[in-house]
Amino acid sequence: MTECPVCGREAAVIADVIGMCARCASSASADIRSRILSAHAASREQFDIPNEIPRAEDGIACRLCANECRIAPGGLGYCGVRRNEKGRLQGGTAAGAPVQWYYDPLPTNCVAGWVCPGGSAAGYPAYSPVQGSEVGYKNLAVFYEACTFNCLYCQNYTFRDRTTLEGGERSAEELAAAVDPGTTCLCFFGGDPTPCLPHALAASRLARTHRGDQPLRICWETNGAMSPKLLKQMADLSIESGGCVKFDLKAWDRHLHEALCGVPNDRTLENFRRLAERVDERPDPPPVVASTLLVPGYVAEEEVRKIAEFIASLDKDIPYALLGFTPNFYMSDLPKTSKGHARECKAVAEKAGLRRVRIGNLFVLGEDYE
Repeated sequence: MTECPVCGREAAVIADVIGMCARCASSASADIRSRILSAHAASREQFDIPNEIPRAEDGIACRLCANECRIAPGGLGYCGVRRNEKGRLQGGTAAGAPVQWYYDPLPTNCVAGWVCPGGSAAGYPAYSPVQGSEVGYKNLAVFYEACTFNCLYCQNYTFRDRTTLEGGERSAEELAAAVDPGTTCLCFFGGDPTPCLPHALAASRLARTHRGDQPLRICWETNGAMSPKLLKQMADLSIESGGCVKFDLKAWDRHLHEALCGVPNDRTLENFRRLAERVDERPDPPPVVASTLLVPGYVAEEEVRKIAEFIASLDKDIPYALLGFTPNFYMSDLPKTSKGHARECKAVAEKAGLRRVRIGNLFVLGEDYE
């Protein structure tokens, strides 16, 4: 246990970059919010991206995500991809996006692997060529080097070194062409696909057209902060193809979410509710999956309980994966998620009414800590 330097209460652990316990980080006080946003700005200084969400009076509005940047002439959005070039928004379009991809043999360690056709018996024969795990087939994993959040524990933070590199963009046509006969799912992640959704949506449609009647599931791993219009297009593709949209519900409290991720979570929760309304269109395999990273000292039983109650109020059968935290980026001073922490959070989520809960990455869990 340690003492919070702000309130003096004892806390299990405190991350130096946040400098306070979860209870203080959840405060709406102007002083606390200012300290939190300053920490996020400092964490972005090493990268060639804006330190805060642009609000230029002479800028043009980007509506791709909840940040709704107003980008100055010649400037960049918070994601580092969207840019104002002579009064027009560019970046992340079908013409080009900062992206890389690779083939991942199925079944993978995907957050939804336990309920999707690639790693389970779900979806056969409509969405899978085999009944059971798709051994011998592969996923095309598509990593977008951009994000609309600024998670202080990001496991893939080095992508920011490449977000704004000139000549690093590839077209939607190039990506679609990488889908070969052995590919049965196309999964977009990152970073986050949100800043580059025009590119991802175009590539998905091209790839599905090329494949004809052969199974090609379209899946997404996202923070869920995109515009509702784009969410609908993502969901349409996933529901039609047998894929899913995986939302990372990082925290319930909007201020704690801002402390961890740089922005509030209002749009994420609104979008998750919208997506859950479509579960009945194709309940098997499930079109929506949720996950939460169990950050020691910050995302524990109470946060998980509130998230689980929210999910259960929408549909008790939405799969929910609890993920173990490993120290990284600006929160490398925290311990791993302990086995006890994960077990307790799973029990809390099930008590909240969810029927499909699992601990998603047991191999990263640490021993219980004092």
